[in-house]
Formats: sequence, C-alpha cells, structure tokens
Amino acid sequence: MSDPLAPGAVIGILGGGQLGRMLSVAASRLGYRTHIYEPGAAPAGDVAHAVTNASYEDAEALRRFAEAVDVITYEFENVPADSLDLLESIRPIRPNRRALAVSQDRLTEKEFLRDLGLRTAPFADAASEKDLPAALKRIGVPSILKTRRMGYDGKGQIRFADVGQRDWTGAEAVLEGFVDFSAEISVIVARGIDGSVAAYDPGRNLHEGGILRTTTVPSGIPQAMVTDAVLLAARIAAALDYVGVMGVELFVTAEGLVVNEIAPRVHNSGHWTQAGCTVDQFEQHIRAIAGLPLGDGKRYADVVMENLIGQDMDRLPELLASPDVQIHLYGKSETREGRKMGHINRVLR
Repeated sequence: MSDPLAPGAVIGILGGGQLGRMLSVAASRLGYRTHIYEPGAAPAGDVAHAVTNASYEDAEALRRFAEAVDVITYEFENVPADSLDLLESIRPIRPNRRALAVSQDRLTEKEFLRDLGLRTAPFADAASEKDLPAALKRIGVPSILKTRRMGYDGKGQIRFADVGQRDWTGAEAVLEGFVDFSAEISVIVARGIDGSVAAYDPGRNLHEGGILRTTTVPSGIPQAMVTDAVLLAARIAAALDYVGVMGVELFVTAEGLVVNEIAPRVHNSGHWTQAGCTVDQFEQHIRAIAGLPLGDGKRYADVVMENLIGQDMDRLPELLASPDVQIHLYGKSETREGRKMGHINRVLR
C-alpha cells in the first residue's frame, strides 16, 4: 500500500461541475490542492488551484495535466477509455478503471450485479432497433428503454406501455422491466486503499421528471433493511476493489432490495451528509483516494436535502431567511429549466 498523500499534494479531478467544486473545497480543508480538467465551463475552477480547459482527445493537455498532479479522480464516469489509458500510464486513477467500465455501460452494470447474486430489474439487451421486438417480448410492458451509455437525469430513456411500440433511443440500449417498489433509497459507501469501509445511513429519494428532487434521512425503512442495504453496498465496493466514495441506488420492494444503479463517485443523494455528519461524502472521498483513514459515517442530525433546479433560484431570499437551512450554490451563471443550480440541506429538529 502506498504512503498517504502529504499536505500540499495535488489531486487531479476529471470534470469541473458542482461535484468537482465540492471535492475541491473538501480537499482544501485537508491541506491539498486540486487541478481540474474540464472541456467546457468549469464552476469547480473557482475554488481550485489550477484548471486545464481542453478536450479529452487532447493528448498533450492530458499528459501535462497528469504530470502536474499526484493522483487522479473524477466527478463523472463518462471519460473516454483512450484518455484514461494515457492518464493511467502516468498517475494512479482512483476509483479504478474497472469501476468505470462497469458503470459506463448499463448492460455491463446489470450483468455485474447479477453475477454478484444481487437482484436487479428484469433486463434485456437491445443493441440495435431490430433487437427491440425480441426484448419487448422477453421483458413485456410496462418497461423502459435506456441508452447503455451517457444517460443521466432521465435523459436517453423511453417508456414503453405497448409491446407494439417502436420508439428508439438512437443508440445501443437496454430494456428494463418496471419494478413495483415502495421507495427508492441510496447508500453512500466509502472504501479505503486498505480495504476499510465506512457507510452512511440510506436516504429516501424523491424524483420529479427524472431528476432527484429531495433526499431525506432517516429513510423510514426497517432497521433490518438498513443493515442489508449497507452490507450490499459494501459488497459491491469490495467486488470492484474500489477506492473512494460510491453511490448505490436501491428499490425497496415487498421481496427485498433491488439494485437500480451504481455511481462510482460522490453522489447527489449524499449531499445531506454536509449537514448531518462530521465527515461528509466529499471529505470522505478525498480521504480514501489520498490514503488517509476514513472518517466515521455516523449521522448526528435528521436532514432533508433539496436540489435547487432552474427557477428554484427565485426562492433564494426566502431560503436565506429560513432557520436550519444550509445553502450550497454551484456558481453557475445561467439559470435553465432542469439545470441543477445548487442545493439546500434543511436540518430537522
């Protein structure tokens, strides 16, 4: 096992959005500097030591970036494989490449979870439009067609209510059967270089229009199911030899827990930890990839996290005047419908 990163070391972050921004703030509290690599606008650059603004196809920029940092992590999982090959030849990437390969492809992810003996929604490969009728015959309706790669926040998804429906995503897809669930929860789990694990309490998620609206802790599910959810998340992290923080989304059903998806990074549904735990998910991730001891994930407050989406920013004066509200804005200059502009953590008394 490598020695922990010394104070003053530089952590490279692929992606310059809000997650990279909050990782940079957490890194600074531990005495580290961050270097952001982002092809587009980079709100994280406002709080980072350095920013490289270049495409993922720019080999020379990638090389300079890697040589300027001590370890590389990422705030989103859709980094091209060729770019990762180059970066990894120069500096370690944490979490590892296997975690990325599994999570970048919904079909690969479902097969990985199934092979671990975990329950998922029924699924069928739909590599091309001609495969859709067979997939629909196998899975039935209601079901949902999802692009295998690049979809997020409800993008790249088509709902099917009739087996004769022939809509198409325009890319390789997987057809998933609907799951009859009473709640969606997510577990934020961390695993260190030494294999140690720390997990946070599951949060109950509410989505609107395919976008996470709120996460509430405690989740209100039975304690036995809380234990099962945490153990399940730790099992996934161990199977991937994971280092860092991971989000695991789960459906609560009458038959038990069903895994919806995994995210190999800090996760929107873990923002509540900023107001409910001594060590939040962002500091936990930095600790893990830097080789430091993990913090305790114990919750000391009940919290509701709410995303501020689009015109929710009009509520800012009211929120600023509200007691027990912690506000996190992402530094995005343009407000658009469906765009996450920030979030609040409301501490419940």
